[in-house]
Amino acid sequence: MTINIDQSWKNHLNPEFEKPYFKDLTEFVKIEYQNHTCFPKGSDIFNAFNRCTFNDVKVVIIGQDPYHGEGQANGLCFSVSDGIKHPPSLINIFKEMEHDLGIPYPKSGNLMPWADQGVLLLNATLTVRAHEAGSHQKKGWEQFTDVVIKTISAEKTNVVFLLWGGYAKKKKKLIDTSKHIVLESGHPSPLSANRGYWFGNKHFSKTNSQLEQVGSMVIDWQL
Repeated sequence: MTINIDQSWKNHLNPEFEKPYFKDLTEFVKIEYQNHTCFPKGSDIFNAFNRCTFNDVKVVIIGQDPYHGEGQANGLCFSVSDGIKHPPSLINIFKEMEHDLGIPYPKSGNLMPWADQGVLLLNATLTVRAHEAGSHQKKGWEQFTDVVIKTISAEKTNVVFLLWGGYAKKKKKLIDTSKHIVLESGHPSPLSANRGYWFGNKHFSKTNSQLEQVGSMVIDWQL
C-alpha cells in the first residue's frame, strides 16, 4: 500500500506511519489487494485526505466502512462515484438535505464538492474486500483514524463534527467539546431513519449556522 496522502496531513501523521501497527496494516492491505478484489481502488484509499487538506478541515463526517459493491467506493464516506446508483443511506442524506435546505435532490452521489470545501468525509476503516462488509475492520485502520480525529481536535478549533449513528457517536470521547461543535443524530440508514432517528436533524443548516458564528465560510451543500 502506497501512502499517497497530502503533505499537510503527513506533517501531523508521519509518526503513525512508522509504528508497528501501521506497518502490519500496510502489509495486510497489500496482500488483500493482491489476492482479492478490494475497494476503493488503491489510488483512492486516502482520497478523503487529498480532497480536504488538514488546513481546510471545517467539518468532519464519520462513516464506518467503505461501500463494498462494484464501482461504489471512492474514498469518501457515504460518497459514490458519478453515475453509480445512490445507496440507501445516501438517499436519506440527500432527502434530509432537501427538507432542511430546500435544495433539489442531486443527480450525482459524488460528494467531492463537499470535500473540496473543507468537509472531511472520514471512514473509520479505509478499505474493504468486495461484497464482504467489515472485512478489513480491526486490522489497524480504526487506530489510525482515531488518531486523525484526536489530531484535528488537538490542533484545530471550531470544527463541526457530525456523528451519525451509534458507531460514530462513540468517537465523541476523542473530541475536545470545549473548542469544537458536535452534532449527533441517528444513522441515515433506512433502519434508523424509518424509526425517526434521522429525518429532521437539520444538520446541514445547523452546521452552516455554527460556521457563520465563528466567521468561517459556510458549506454550499448543493451538488
